[in-house]
Amino acid sequence: MKELFPAKQVGGYIFSLVLTLVALLVYLLDFTFPVAMTILLVTAFVQASVQLVLFMHAGETEDGKAIYTNVLYGIIIAVVTIIGSLLIFVWDM
Repeated sequence: MKELFPAKQVGGYIFSLVLTLVALLVYLLDFTFPVAMTILLVTAFVQASVQLVLFMHAGETEDGKAIYTNVLYGIIIAVVTIIGSLLIFVWDM
């Protein structure tokens, strides 16, 4: 019966709830802007990683390396788009 219980998924779900509570505490408590943004960014990336690995089963297939490569490519494209938008719209370059 122990092998039928999804312990990894339940643990990941509880960890995701804890990360959400940390983000809620950042909102409720009066942190300075840099501290709040640092905590929120770290929890967001950790939670995205937990979702990818545990719930989307990215590492359980034989093409796991291709999945991680595609995710990294997507992150690079997103960062370039965000920095380019900031350069154009905010910093007038």
